[in-house]
Amino acid sequence: MDMQTDFDRLLFFEHARRAAEVTYTKNPLDTENLTRWGGALLELSTFQSVQESKSMIKEAISKLDEALSIDPKKHDALWCMGNAQTSYAFLTPDKDEAKGYFDSAYVFFKQAVDEDPENELYRKSFEVATKAPELHAEVHKQSFSQQAVAPGAGGGPSTSSSVKGAKAQKSSDLKYDIFGWVILAVGIVAWVGFAKANLPPPPQR
Repeated sequence: MDMQTDFDRLLFFEHARRAAEVTYTKNPLDTENLTRWGGALLELSTFQSVQESKSMIKEAISKLDEALSIDPKKHDALWCMGNAQTSYAFLTPDKDEAKGYFDSAYVFFKQAVDEDPENELYRKSFEVATKAPELHAEVHKQSFSQQAVAPGAGGGPSTSSSVKGAKAQKSSDLKYDIFGWVILAVGIVAWVGFAKANLPPPPQR
């Protein structure tokens, strides 16, 4: 059931991304479209490997940056930019580098709240943004300790293969934990409702 839901989300946001690309060719100054495009890329990034995710998040940031250069007070774009900065920070192991993205996220979330103070989702995002660096340190500390344990295993080919498998699984688990926190605590999943209200239905297969 969960796999089917994930697959449906993947198809939905891929459709959203393609629709945004088409709309952009007709009207590159449409801030609603740019924001939807950034949001779709952000959702799609959760289905990629870490490096591919970072690349896709960077692309999302670029689209949101375009929207905000046209309308600096567009609160949904500000909020989505905060999500993008948070997501990128969690995928950045270096604490100092990640802090720069967390600091940016905090600023964007605050601006979103300032523009729409009654929005509960924005206020919650701003609140949890203060806890993000602490969680980042904990998540990456656990990752390093897991990697340190792995080389202690014996040396046969099958053992080496299992260690590689365990490392891959732990890397996958880490990525799931990171995006799970971002989606649940920050609320990226709310994009589903927003996108459905602004997009035509996907083509029938």
